[in-house]
Amino acid sequence: MKLTLLLVVVALLGLLAYIRLAPSDPVRWHVNPLSADSPGEAGILLRPEGGDDVAPTWQMTSEDLLAAFDQVARAAPRTRKLAGSVEEGQITYVTRTKWMGFPDYVSVRAVPAGEGKATLAVFSRLRFGGSDLGVNRARLMGWLARIEGAT
Repeated sequence: MKLTLLLVVVALLGLLAYIRLAPSDPVRWHVNPLSADSPGEAGILLRPEGGDDVAPTWQMTSEDLLAAFDQVARAAPRTRKLAGSVEEGQITYVTRTKWMGFPDYVSVRAVPAGEGKATLAVFSRLRFGGSDLGVNRARLMGWLARIEGAT
């Protein structure tokens, strides 16, 4: 009985270590949100057309909007840039949950919306599991509200 319990604890600790330490391959996770499929319950796809929701439009250039998004995302707890840059026109971030370290990936691209306006295409999804319970949507909406409040 003690050996079985020990094996279960070791397996659980191994799983938790894998979740926290698994490498994030930019080739797999740095994807264009304009061509991504909806993640369903595993996240949110926000874009001008054909997403789960439509992003607001801001009175600024796409470069300025992506820079504003970058500033908000980098200030978020447990969030780091995985790939891309404002200059490249697309950035992917990894945000980890506080206790377990589950990674969520957020790929963002700013899209011109005519005469000094821009909107966003954002693909936010989890890596492990089948449902994020609305966490990616809530995080993204909070980030968008911070951009709105800064403009």
